[in-house]
Amino acid sequence: MQTKLPGTLEVGFKRIGYELKNYLRTPDALFFNFFFPILMLVIFTVAFSQGELDFPGLDRTLVSADFYLPAMLAMGVLVSGTQNLGIDIAIERHDGTLRRLSGTPISVVSYFIGKFGQVLISGTAQALFLIAVAKFGFGANLPTTAEAWLTVAWVFYLGLIATSVLGIAISSLPRSAKSANSVILPPVLILQFISGVYLAFADLPGWLQNIASIFPLKWIAQGFRATFFPDEFKVAELGGAWNLDQVAIALGIWVVIGTTATLLSFRWTRRA
Repeated sequence: MQTKLPGTLEVGFKRIGYELKNYLRTPDALFFNFFFPILMLVIFTVAFSQGELDFPGLDRTLVSADFYLPAMLAMGVLVSGTQNLGIDIAIERHDGTLRRLSGTPISVVSYFIGKFGQVLISGTAQALFLIAVAKFGFGANLPTTAEAWLTVAWVFYLGLIATSVLGIAISSLPRSAKSANSVILPPVLILQFISGVYLAFADLPGWLQNIASIFPLKWIAQGFRATFFPDEFKVAELGGAWNLDQVAIALGIWVVIGTTATLLSFRWTRRA
């Protein structure tokens, strides 16, 4: 009597549990991927706190956390997807993990279900943690309408998909497990500086804004600003509007680009 092997989806969902356990057991991944945006939110809010701020024409008082929450949510999406998967898969490719998996019945689809599931769960938990810290720790204002929260959701999850497939694609760049961090972390960090995370996007030189507009982080941050900032603040954006339609188009394009690059570049074993 032959034993029926589990299907692709069943194996994939089981891989999610394995990936989460491995994620939680890796201290550097927990710190640099999960807790780092939360830590930066606390540091920036405390270091640059100016108390309650009243702006003419606004019907609410703002606090420092209001300005940093959208930026750190965007950063969390980038590190959960691109940084997390880029480094993790690069290490697995070079330490022999992927080679061993290639000799088992597991399919590429099951493998990626596990990876995407881990990113989805850990990224969602991180976002909820960030919002809770900003609200209950620093009194940040949160969106008050269902429409605004729906926008937060689609920007978050579309951004998470875009950054995740980008992370898988660039995981083929490091030439060894030891070089994974040094190859992937610098561009991720540079993107944070030019995309409106650490610095106000409107204050950056025009040529830097144009470069940042090529990449998904700028659009993710813009989408979050559109929901967490007062509508009056849109005058500081390019064109004086939130342009959520452009946010959706840009992130959708990056999903296609990242998926295409992944299909062309992913291998179980490293190239010679």
